Amino acid sequence: MGNGASNEIPERGDLVAIISMFYGIIVSMYFLDTDRHHRPHIHVKYQGQEAIVSIVDGKVLGGSLPPPKRKLVAAWIEIHKEDLMADWELASKGEKVFPIEPLK
Repeated sequence: MGNGASNEIPERGDLVAIISMFYGIIVSMYFLDTDRHHRPHIHVKYQGQEAIVSIVDGKVLGGSLPPPKRKLVAAWIEIHKEDLMADWELASKGEKVFPIEPLK
């Protein structure tokens, strides 16, 4: 990554992009993160807890979140599924992702 040139492709799992934040929840995607879970997903953090959540159906693939926060994330995914899938396609190729509106 040395010179920070925007056309460099990051190493798998080397870079993460925060794509949204709401109600204390931080939502991110890792670049080139397709091997471990084999499906489109996001990484969610809330007060020291972390979960990996499927974009397709909102199910938790790993980790945990408090149930009320899990429901907020599932609602946000449903609202922004098309944008999330577009970001997933970009991130899986190591390309820049775009921020997504928070849950309001």
